[in-house]
Amino acid sequence: MKTNSNQFTIYISLGFLVVGLLLGWLIFGRETNQPNTSTSDETHMGHDHLEDEVWTCSMHPQIRQDNSGQCPICGMDLIPATVSSDVEWEGAVQMTPASLKIANVQTVRVEVANPKKEIFLNGRVKVDERRISEITAHYNGRIERLLVNVTGQEVQRGQPLASVYSPQLVTAQKELFEAFQLKETNPTFFEAAVNKLKLWDLTDQQIEKILESEKVRYNFDVLSPRSGTIVTRNVNAGDHIYEGQSMFEVASLHQVWVVFDIYESDLPWIKEGDEISFTVQSLPGKEFASEISFIDPVISPERRVAQVRTELKNEGGELKPHMYAQGVLQASLATSKNELVIPKSAVLWTGKRAVVYVKEPGFDQPTFSYREVVLGPEAGGQYVVNDGLQEGEEIVANGVFKVDAAAQLQGKVSMMNPKPSSVGRSSAVHNHAVVSQQFEAAPNQSFEQVPAEFQEQLRAVIKPYLELKNALVASDAKEGTEAAQQINQAIEQINISLVSGAAQQRWMKNQKVIQQSLNDIQSSNSLETQREAFAPLSEALYRSIREFNVTSLDMYYQYCPMADSDQGAYWLSELLEINNPYFGESMLRCGETRETLD
Repeated sequence: MKTNSNQFTIYISLGFLVVGLLLGWLIFGRETNQPNTSTSDETHMGHDHLEDEVWTCSMHPQIRQDNSGQCPICGMDLIPATVSSDVEWEGAVQMTPASLKIANVQTVRVEVANPKKEIFLNGRVKVDERRISEITAHYNGRIERLLVNVTGQEVQRGQPLASVYSPQLVTAQKELFEAFQLKETNPTFFEAAVNKLKLWDLTDQQIEKILESEKVRYNFDVLSPRSGTIVTRNVNAGDHIYEGQSMFEVASLHQVWVVFDIYESDLPWIKEGDEISFTVQSLPGKEFASEISFIDPVISPERRVAQVRTELKNEGGELKPHMYAQGVLQASLATSKNELVIPKSAVLWTGKRAVVYVKEPGFDQPTFSYREVVLGPEAGGQYVVNDGLQEGEEIVANGVFKVDAAAQLQGKVSMMNPKPSSVGRSSAVHNHAVVSQQFEAAPNQSFEQVPAEFQEQLRAVIKPYLELKNALVASDAKEGTEAAQQINQAIEQINISLVSGAAQQRWMKNQKVIQQSLNDIQSSNSLETQREAFAPLSEALYRSIREFNVTSLDMYYQYCPMADSDQGAYWLSELLEINNPYFGESMLRCGETRETLD
């Protein structure tokens, strides 16, 4: 009985299980068999999203690829980048209001103003050159007595400075006495004798005293031609003097010059008539003012400054020659009164380009466009804009680096990427193609059957070139000049007659670029100038190495997108590690290796 009961229980359980399965199929099975439009659409959308996704490098956001992988610059894994789809314009970047607030982005309107600048100047007090009298010997003789023997002594006009014995004066006096006796019969002879003494700087009074005494005088006084200060004394008692020799310099210090040095960049702000206020250390608390009366038209080749001159009355003698003066000039542009001006904080500098971000109207979200501008002189905390902006446009004045970073992350035109990145290809490769087009000789062009001797002579240029590169990395202009001289010597040893035809023409063209660059480097102590000349030198040497098949170099051809041209600049290096010669310590690791020369 018990067994039958258990079997009945099992049958009942199996019946419930079958009924449950049947109900589940009726409820869920039909829905499963029907097309699931929503799931299909989601899957399709997800697939499209993966196809359109852009991958970038967190360290090099200019890299933009359409699939995952590794950064071609640093090797890091690429990450997905969100690209704004609201703005298709490649030169514009869009940001959310929240991101603007976090980045503290602020804008200002471009305005027309009278730009002013406060210029600080260093100068020196100098003697007014128009008030210097040099006393020279008009005849041969000997200093019998020195009546003024201290430099800096004050003298009056006509005051005796020295007593001189001269055999020539003794002879001239005798001639004067003879001519005086014949004055009535031969007046011309007498006038000639008198004029001879006048030409020797004797005054009418001295000549009259000679005639009155009727005796030959052996010593004559040298008189001061003006009142002033003895600034130079070149003779001593007992010295023999010769015609034309400088004996004294007398200068009037009642009016002096104050000459200030001014840098080339400040010259547009300077004009005659501007007032300079200045102080000197010996008179603390006292301020002098004088107007610019002269601007030197020539720049000093050693100091790279021009000089501006002011004139000042100095009746009390407070200002003494060679005193240092510190001046201030409140200047406005010498060319015009009203100019477009923008804050200095709004400008991004990248090599020779100046970049600003302009806020574009008509968008729901804040949108900024990349704009290159041409700047004029610096005006304190502002720049004068010569081209690229219009009055009333709104530009980013604070947080401009963050806006540029957003543009890089979105693959738009930016400071480090002046050309927009195309999906599937990094901007670095794009830039390299553009640079290669600038040269007539592409890297794959070469000449066959180049003599080994010519190749060895060209190889000898590489060692001093690397020394120049390392000097620029170390920011050592002096070492750079010496290395350039060694490169020049190596270039001069290359025998051009070893090649002929098109190869010879090509080398002559490359050599011209190299030597012009070397001349620029050797003639300047400016790192900026040397680095600017280093770029064409590197490109010409690289072309020569490739074109004339110089092998076994174990070197690297490297590139910096931030160097002084819009497309960056290249250099050759013996090291795989980046040591940037165009910026030195400030951006030592900026760059990448483009080619291995082996």
